[in-house]
Amino acid sequence: MILHDFALSSASYRVRIVLALKGIAYEKRTYVLRAGEQRAPGYLAVNPAGLVPALEDGDLRLGQSLAIIDYLDAVHPEPRMIPLDPRARARAMEMALTIACDIHPINNLRVLQYLEHPMGQDKAAIDDWYRNWVAQGFATLEALLPDAPFAGGDAPNLVDACLVPQMFNARRFKLDLTPYPKVSAIADRAAALPAFASAAPPPV
Repeated sequence: MILHDFALSSASYRVRIVLALKGIAYEKRTYVLRAGEQRAPGYLAVNPAGLVPALEDGDLRLGQSLAIIDYLDAVHPEPRMIPLDPRARARAMEMALTIACDIHPINNLRVLQYLEHPMGQDKAAIDDWYRNWVAQGFATLEALLPDAPFAGGDAPNLVDACLVPQMFNARRFKLDLTPYPKVSAIADRAAALPAFASAAPPPV
């Protein structure tokens, strides 16, 4: 397998976590997003969206982190990331999509760059924008997360793989985490696991 990656991409970070949890060996190809390397013709042939991550497995070329994780669950079922039980699956998807759909897309690099140019917003305004959407998403997760060691219960699952990268970025943008004790505790517990730590980007 080949993972097209950028260390600080939270979507790529999710996939790295799952690959590590499943013990899947892969080749990593890295792109500098601020330099626009992900929009080069060679990469667009792999992922027409011009985003990371993308996964190649033989002749399969797949973008979107949750689609990649779902595929990895199908071809390497253990440990399970997306529950098989319909109710548990639905709840896990609700929480994962709160991050992947409600928080992340409007805080992605291309959105932040658009706020700066051409919208003309300064760094303080952009950082406030970022924190606002993370705060709203974390408030939802604080209400939804179980009273358990991990979002997945006794073991991490898809939700933990999405939550830890989002927490990494919440701290980068200096979000006040006081209102989210359950979110913080679960994210920190998961982040300390060896698979999560091995997937983490370097400190910034």
